[in-house]
Parts: sequence; structure tokens; C-alpha cells
Amino acid sequence: MKSILAPLTLAAALSLPVIASAAPVTFTTQLNRYGGNGAYLAYYVTDASGAYVGSLWMAGEKSKYYKDLTGWYRATGGDTAQVDGITGASVGEGQTLEFTLDLNDALFEQGYTLHVDAAVEDRRQSPREINIPLNRANAGELVRGRRYIASFKYEM
Repeated sequence: MKSILAPLTLAAALSLPVIASAAPVTFTTQLNRYGGNGAYLAYYVTDASGAYVGSLWMAGEKSKYYKDLTGWYRATGGDTAQVDGITGASVGEGQTLEFTLDLNDALFEQGYTLHVDAAVEDRRQSPREINIPLNRANAGELVRGRRYIASFKYEM
């Protein structure tokens, strides 16, 4: 199990004056069959005003392609340090990516939004393919993506 990045933990901790605890959250992303190479996926969080807070996961290890994850790239300025230690392989068409992170409880019910950007070589980019508020009511709900993601959910 990987821990959330320091900036996200720090931002969440500052949003509440009490000591918050962390709990495992499992993210499951099922890709469509689109007839192409593996997808790069960037999972990141913004606050209630839309400002970037931190990156949770990057599927795709070649940093030269991160610029194609345009929402994430714009939010971070392409700073690869944002995903150091939280990367995995790209995800093939029709495959499922599942990972679990310990997320600070303060991230939920506080106006934070999870975004997933998707990009596939020689195909259209799909910034913010998934946008879902981080709250307990959305936990377990299946969300359809706009282009490459067939379904997404997070479970607490």
C-alpha cells in the first residue's frame, strides 16, 4: 500500500484543526476496448476552488508522454517530482487498473475533487476524463469516462 504524497496530506491536514486519520481507499479503473496502445492515466486532486492539491497515481512510466495528460500537466507544470514513487505501467485496452492508497480522512466531505486524465499514443487526449467529488456518498458508485475509461469507482 502506498501513502499519499506529502502535499496532499499537508493540505488535507491544514483543512481541519483536529488530528485526522488515514484509511485505505481502493481505486478501480476499467478501460474500454479502443483498439490502440496502452493508456497513460494521471490521478490527481483539486480543492474546492479548482487549485491543484496533489497527485495520487500515474499509470505510465515514460515521462516524455506526461505532457499528453494535459489537465495534470497544466496543473503541475509537468513537474515529474509530483509522481516520483507513485507510477506504474500504462494500462492496456480492456484491462483493469486497481490500486489502494491510504488517504487522509480530511480529504472527504471537504470539497476536494478527484480527476483522472487519460491519453493514448496516436489518439485524442482526454483531460479530466473522470471528475468526481471525494465524499463518502460517491464511494462505490460507478462513473463512466468520456473516452477511454469504461468505468471508475473508489471504495473506502
